Amino acid sequence: MNELDVEVLVVGGGPVGLCAAIELARHGISVLLVERRADTSIFPKARLITTRTMELLRGWGIQEEVERAGMPREEYLAVGVGSSLTAADFLRSAAELDRDAPQSPTYTFLCAQDRLEVILRRLAESRPEAEVWFGATMTGMRPTAGGVTATVNRADGETLVRCRYLVAADGSRSGVREGLGIAAEGPPPLGHMISIMFEADLGFLSPDRRAALSFLRDPPCAVEAVDHERRWMVQTGYEPELGGSPADFTEEACLAAVRAAVGVPGLPVTILGVMPWLQQAMVAAAFRAGPVFLAGDAAHVATPQGGFGMNCGIQDAHNLAWKLAAVLRGTAGEELLDTYEAERRPVAARTVDESLNNALITFDMMEGRLSMREAIERQAGRRSCEGLVLGFGYDSRAVVSDGTAPPAPADPYRTYVPTARPGHRAPHVWLHGPDGRVSTLDLLGPRFTLLAAAGAGWPGQAAEAARRTGVSLTTVEIAAAEIAAGEIAAGEIAAAEIASVEIAADDPSTPRPTPTSTPEESSPHVPGDPFTVAGRCRSGPFLSPTWAKEYGLGPEGAVLIRPDGHVAWRSPDGPASAPALTKAVDRVLSRR
Repeated sequence: MNELDVEVLVVGGGPVGLCAAIELARHGISVLLVERRADTSIFPKARLITTRTMELLRGWGIQEEVERAGMPREEYLAVGVGSSLTAADFLRSAAELDRDAPQSPTYTFLCAQDRLEVILRRLAESRPEAEVWFGATMTGMRPTAGGVTATVNRADGETLVRCRYLVAADGSRSGVREGLGIAAEGPPPLGHMISIMFEADLGFLSPDRRAALSFLRDPPCAVEAVDHERRWMVQTGYEPELGGSPADFTEEACLAAVRAAVGVPGLPVTILGVMPWLQQAMVAAAFRAGPVFLAGDAAHVATPQGGFGMNCGIQDAHNLAWKLAAVLRGTAGEELLDTYEAERRPVAARTVDESLNNALITFDMMEGRLSMREAIERQAGRRSCEGLVLGFGYDSRAVVSDGTAPPAPADPYRTYVPTARPGHRAPHVWLHGPDGRVSTLDLLGPRFTLLAAAGAGWPGQAAEAARRTGVSLTTVEIAAAEIAAGEIAAGEIAAAEIASVEIAADDPSTPRPTPTSTPEESSPHVPGDPFTVAGRCRSGPFLSPTWAKEYGLGPEGAVLIRPDGHVAWRSPDGPASAPALTKAVDRVLSRR
């Protein structure tokens, strides 16, 4: 039997598992991903990529590649309802791009999962820290004193894998979750479903009949655009209690279902595949058991209405990766890992609940309890969900509260109110930099980042905090646009990395993490990102007349942002203080 030692084993090679491997590798963590399938998905089980997930893809340098593989926003970010795609009662409502898009440097996008996985797999395999094994099945695992020992079987034999931590991203029927005895909580299944993927030329549909998703009443089904060329999907159901089964969906039955949905009896159609699935909503009772963590559908399953499931899972991975890296590198206490469930489970539960609300609207429409006009108004109203995907905040030991209340919009599902309150996603603000316009989000990365008012003295205090804690920080100073760069001492506006340092052995008051290469040293350069390969900022200045107000800061304020882009600590009015910053870092990393 072969043997392999890695720091983290990821089980499952769908989008969540691949993203976990990518983010762990960006932090310099050795990771092995195993996936029982021989290749990436051939079925586009998910298509919608939320704004927050697009921000992560942008940070990894693959936003443009994903957009080339997907569908034009202006044409397909829309929802439709009607008796069929060609019926006289068909109505369409497009996304409110002008309202929602300014909240981010990117926006919601449509890219079929089968294409997205290819891009994610290529990126994961390009990382020297990651090994990606498709056609590999984990056949057993057991916790040990040092982590987890797992047996992985593939064509060339068995491998004994020893790891410190295991991330289970093995889907809604997670064998890892079941083996750990973790219950899945939720209502009974909502329906037994069939996805029929087909190829057809629907170019005759006018622009006002093209939508990412159309809910139809005769027969009750949904039609999804898989690409903006020839691939489409019909989602319909069957009732086992009435004798229905997947076997009923012969090629003849599938052709009839597709033609009825389009409303063209003789439409030339090629059936590409049929996949049964269960529509359900559940949340695992726990997201962690010792050194094993659940992520994605293994931890929570949402209904497909809203397209939240994959995105929520990717953000699980993003939240967990930096915490595992900090513990593995000795800069954080083990208790930091407890904040994964504390932060992600409430978000997952809310997300699943909102997907259920969306499903109920669909049921009401398909069963005739809503008029077409009522149906399109309610469906369109639920397509805008920036409040849900951007507005959530964390409340855990990995956040230092500043005593302020969270925003309270009238519609927290639709309405996102930007805030730099600790626990929330750092707001997007456009800055003017040496290479033109750059988002505050583009200044973040796999490190802690301090955004500070220029000229307030934060770089020197942050350097001292880095010396005391041994934690790598990046300080970025931002000046009000009306302040000329020459009015501030040379280098004061420029963003500069403050690397981790080894603390002298005769200083008993501070921890002494073993110096290692920083994540930035293995991070790829991202075109448009102001950081070079080594993680150092290009020369400033960065200017904005509004960023301090939008971040709730005075002329001497600063905000510390975690590697996952969420605010860890805020000092609204300063003054610049190494002790205060040190205390915040220690608190967030569970060191004191």
